[in-house]
Amino acid sequence: MKHYELLFVVKPTLTEEEVQGRLEFFKDVLTKNGAEIKIVDEMGVRKLAYEIEKAERGYYFVVYFTGEAAGIEEVLRNLRLDENVLRFLNIKFENKKEVAQWDKLVANVGKKSAAKAAAKAAAAAPKAEPVAEAAPKAEEAPKAEEAPKED
Repeated sequence: MKHYELLFVVKPTLTEEEVQGRLEFFKDVLTKNGAEIKIVDEMGVRKLAYEIEKAERGYYFVVYFTGEAAGIEEVLRNLRLDENVLRFLNIKFENKKEVAQWDKLVANVGKKSAAKAAAKAAAAAPKAEPVAEAAPKAEEAPKAEEAPKED
């Protein structure tokens, strides 16, 4: 099994559901052709280096996976045919140094996505309101000192 990194950029005019649909479609094509997806880095909307098809921004995705070369051709064919994909790049990691670097990349993306998920969960959790200190009860209220009587 070879190690791969697939980066693709989707048009920014798509809705969030359509963007996720494109991602799921390409993941399905990969898994149907024998690839094992390790992790997906959803980088979000970013500015393009140059304008492509009148678009200045795009949704970036990076998919790290292992698989055989024959199965990869199908996903590349689908990427070429999809009119919503602005650009794509597939990188194969072959020797031991490259595979070690691929493992580091996967680990870093895993840490980053775990931190992002934790931040999202913290933001979605209801915030506890600070408890105001209770006012002293009448019986605990400090008594006013009596002024000394003058005779």
